[in-house]
Amino acid sequence: MTTWTSETAPDLIRERAARLGFDLCRIAGVTAPWDAGDHLRAFLDAGRQGTMDWLAETVDRRAHPNGLWPEARSAVVVGMNYGPGHDPLAVLAQRSRGAISIYAQGRDYHEVIKGRLKELGGLIKKRLGGEVKVFVDTAPLMEKPLAERAGIGWQGKHTNLVSRGFGSWLFLGSVLTSVELPPDAPEEDHCGACSACLDACPTAAFPAPYQLDARRCISYLTIEHAGPVDEALRPALGNRIYGCDDCLAVCPWNKFAQAGREAKLAAREALKAPALAELAALDEAEFAALFTASPVKRIGRDRLVRNVLYAIGNSGDPALAPAALALLDDPDPAVRDAAEWALARLEDR
Repeated sequence: MTTWTSETAPDLIRERAARLGFDLCRIAGVTAPWDAGDHLRAFLDAGRQGTMDWLAETVDRRAHPNGLWPEARSAVVVGMNYGPGHDPLAVLAQRSRGAISIYAQGRDYHEVIKGRLKELGGLIKKRLGGEVKVFVDTAPLMEKPLAERAGIGWQGKHTNLVSRGFGSWLFLGSVLTSVELPPDAPEEDHCGACSACLDACPTAAFPAPYQLDARRCISYLTIEHAGPVDEALRPALGNRIYGCDDCLAVCPWNKFAQAGREAKLAAREALKAPALAELAALDEAEFAALFTASPVKRIGRDRLVRNVLYAIGNSGDPALAPAALALLDDPDPAVRDAAEWALARLEDR
């Protein structure tokens, strides 16, 4: 058995991570200052978080890894490729069908990654001592700047992580440890003069490169935002009913991307381009059954149907009017409002 030391541990950790199905694994030190916290506070000061009040409530813990866990010294950051095997934007032309973000077409990645990350963290603790904490996008830890520091990729002009080897399509996870490990070199920014992601945004959600106004972001509007969406923004939603892949999909670095190899993350046929009329008719039980183990399940039936009705209104297809008509007396006020708007839009067309 190979002896683990702080010098040999990085290669052994990477070897185990690869066996667990992770496509990338690199190490970052977490004690040095960084500017990610300042960027977060500027984002909050501008009110660009919309109704995501939890961001402001956790800003002190979120601003730096040691704010979350003072004993942390290093982070093992992993990436799992979920690259699509099909054009993620092709569905946008199918106006009677809904567009679900690629990451949500398969099994919930939290469920897939967290168990394996706990196994990796347990091994690190067993071989090196100290304490570990495991994170997969569910705690106040800014994983994208941490991944950049570890050399996994860099935050592009759309604020998402870009990898030279996997383009836009990486799920991230982190193991913080109280053990000091030799860090990898951070990744440099390779966006250059490109503005493809900024130009592709249907709602102009980027006030400037490397800045996002969540209040205009379709992912925020269709997932995080409760209640009616601003009427001025509804036409730009198109048929996007859960998230948006536009800024990710147009990145030129995707020329190096490849289809994900984790079977549990593969897109389900039923979620690649579901029919809007069928989604609009879902009741609570049918919604829960269709989206079992899917990230979509967390927004609930009402919010999804609200989004579906916006898509129906944008479809220009009079054959979808009965689906909207049937929801004019829905118990949820946002659904009723969306049904009225959809019918008015179809009548105008």
